[in-house]
Amino acid sequence: MNLRILTVGVAISLLAACGGKEEGAKPAEGGEAKVLNVYNYSDYIAEDTIPNFEKTTGIKVTYDVFDSDEMVETKLLTGDSGYDIVVPTLNFFGRQIQAGVFLPLDKSKIPNLANLDPAVMQRIAGQDPGNQYGVPYMMGSTGIGYNVAKLKERFGGSADIANSWDLVFKPENIAKMKDCGVTLLDTPADMIPVALHYLGEDPHSADPAVLQKAADLLKSIRPYVQNFHSSQYVGSLANGSTCLVVGWSGDIIQARDRAEEAKNGVEVAYSIPKEGAPQWFDMLAIPKDAKHPGNAYAFINYLLEPEVAAKNTNVTHYANPVKSATSLVDPAIRDDKTIYPAEDVAAKMFTYAINSPETDKLYTRLWTEIKTGR
Repeated sequence: MNLRILTVGVAISLLAACGGKEEGAKPAEGGEAKVLNVYNYSDYIAEDTIPNFEKTTGIKVTYDVFDSDEMVETKLLTGDSGYDIVVPTLNFFGRQIQAGVFLPLDKSKIPNLANLDPAVMQRIAGQDPGNQYGVPYMMGSTGIGYNVAKLKERFGGSADIANSWDLVFKPENIAKMKDCGVTLLDTPADMIPVALHYLGEDPHSADPAVLQKAADLLKSIRPYVQNFHSSQYVGSLANGSTCLVVGWSGDIIQARDRAEEAKNGVEVAYSIPKEGAPQWFDMLAIPKDAKHPGNAYAFINYLLEPEVAAKNTNVTHYANPVKSATSLVDPAIRDDKTIYPAEDVAAKMFTYAINSPETDKLYTRLWTEIKTGR
């Protein structure tokens, strides 16, 4: 879900306006120019996926990236986004379906839908009835990333505290990490439900009094938070300038691997806290006003090829829903229980709610207060 800095090697068109025809592009069958405009999280695709798709199909891809679901939603609800494929997270996606911004899928144009895990599709159908509008791309969790050595230095030589949200939400614990850098995701859609769950409240609650409890908890730890951001922590965890984050699973695992590759002495780890954590799904969807829907179908179908899905997982460290891809995933990733959680861990995980516009406005107001320390 990071903003999951765009991967090196991904071809980016220099079109001045998204959705515009690339000069010299030839129309495909049905009159579509052979171009495709994609809006996705960063660090969220293998380096050669787009070049290989372009080579196979002759379709030129413009690949833009965003930092948060709120950015996607603003473009979609404003209209004429210029994108042919967007990648919202499930709870935002469900609300956007209700707003009527997506094209119903012509499933006959996506034969590789047969490769998807039926259990995943059934769970998603709770917010996309009949799986009419979207196709799952990746799935992951929100949890705790940390610098192992710096955590142990501050907690008597043990890292066990990282297995609990107590590390983040008890001021006396998070205060010990302040000096080495603490980052929280800059999105209330993640942080408020996590706080509610920790308090024993329903993470789907829209009750203003209940949401205020989450805000008060987050305000109590605000003095110890260095930064609110949804992508920079990948690099800062890897280079040791941040020691504690609440972030997305794949991003933190990418940070771990970058540190290992750099041989800089930094050891990064990821934890799904024992109390439970959010599990989310990022969806591939076609805006109703997409100018190249045929090309969008071709790209979605390509992403569901087992070899392509496995390679994307190997690079991003996010699980994919293509069941036949699992055996092709690097065993070190496939067997990593923070990426593919065990059943007892998965049983404690929860999805995000579809918030009403009124609740979303309250989220935004509370988040502003939290960040500014008011």
